[in-house]
Amino acid sequence: MKVLVTCPPMLGMIDHFQPLFEQHGMEVTAPKVVQTMSVEELIEIVPQHDGWIIGDDPAKRAVFEAGKAGRLKAAVKWGIGVDNVDFAACEDLGIPITNTPNMFGAEVADVAMGYVIALARETFHIDDGVRRGEWPKPRGISLAGKTVALVGYGDIGKNAAKRMLAAEMKVIAYDPFAADAPEMPMVERAVWPERLEEADFLVVTSALTATSRHLVNAEALARASPDLRVVNVGRGPVIDERALEAALESGQVYSAALDVFELEPLPMDSYLRAHPRCVFGSHNASNTADAVVRTSELAVARLMGFLDLAVG
Repeated sequence: MKVLVTCPPMLGMIDHFQPLFEQHGMEVTAPKVVQTMSVEELIEIVPQHDGWIIGDDPAKRAVFEAGKAGRLKAAVKWGIGVDNVDFAACEDLGIPITNTPNMFGAEVADVAMGYVIALARETFHIDDGVRRGEWPKPRGISLAGKTVALVGYGDIGKNAAKRMLAAEMKVIAYDPFAADAPEMPMVERAVWPERLEEADFLVVTSALTATSRHLVNAEALARASPDLRVVNVGRGPVIDERALEAALESGQVYSAALDVFELEPLPMDSYLRAHPRCVFGSHNASNTADAVVRTSELAVARLMGFLDLAVG
């Protein structure tokens, strides 16, 4: 059997997983993927494989239909986000599929907290100045006593809240589907966008759904206090990027740290690139060796389970 892997973090350690695939008698295809493959590329390559470990690729109905017409028997979405995968198409076509939730909440939360600190103390500005031979000393803000509007209170959000509380910050969490965390009774809950005007930081950890797309829009940002600092480690389209650009340009938003974007990689002509107080990631917040190993091993195990059933 042949397995296609298109998830960049797993591809970056593919040699580590070769013995695991070989143990199951699997041949692996590991294409060079920066962020995603195109629909056209996937339609060509997916049907040649029995199993597929999906990254953030556009896993649309047309791709699964082509796969079903070929060899594809099962798929696993690496990680928790499933907004790029047509699960309904898989159900219609009889292709078993699942994801690997709750694998790297701590890792993504670490990056979120790192971005909060970077925006508070402008460490990125200092680093840039020192590299250019300057000696900048921007006056930052303390974390203790500041308020975070936390959009998304699932695994990542709860891990982020834990770190923010440790920094003596106040956390207001927005998530109509997530339960409270009994171990963190001090986290307050609100209905978006109520109380956004209290926030010094807006931190997005939310998955992308029909209701979360452009949740952070011009109306919400106008409601916030001036000089808001924005962090996004969830999904790019949760924030209306044009609204964020306008808010940065006007000063309503003071700075932003973004690991994810509406279009990835970030277009070269994006205004965000020109703004002096923007920090960028490469949709890489979950990518530690430890997290990649445990998530990939789970993905392989779940795919093997599907394929074992498919072959009887």
